Amino acid sequence: MDLDQLYREYFTSVYRYIFSMCKESLLAEEITQETFFRALKKLDSFRGEASARVWLCQIAKNIYFSYLNKNNRLCEFKFDESDNLVDESVESAILSKEQSEELRAAIHALEEPYKEVFMLRVYADLSFSDIGILFGKSDGWARVTYHRGRLKIMDSLEVLK
Repeated sequence: MDLDQLYREYFTSVYRYIFSMCKESLLAEEITQETFFRALKKLDSFRGEASARVWLCQIAKNIYFSYLNKNNRLCEFKFDESDNLVDESVESAILSKEQSEELRAAIHALEEPYKEVFMLRVYADLSFSDIGILFGKSDGWARVTYHRGRLKIMDSLEVLK
């Protein structure tokens, strides 16, 4: 697989994943571009142990965390009303601005690894298998972690009612 093909196939997934974390379109675009630049330099060393999407998201995440450390910024996931959550049960909870705020708070309050697994599944559209590979775990672990995170979000929303 060449870089041009990787770029066409995975640019959107990588961009959405980083944008979901930083909520700054220019920063997300810069990090996404840097991701593909680094991938180009390391393309020969890509062993294919994980899917290309997982590999690229891992590179992007490392670049983002390096950026945060370099700029002494806290790592925090932000959400706004334009977020497009794929999970219909969570999405159905967004009925008003107040509920939208509650949903953002519930997602932000998730502890790791629930938050990151949820973000990878919803925003980067990674499969459970790919998420498991990214964490060095099984796809079953990723599936359980995602569903537990989703339940924690729903429980948090129920408590707020």
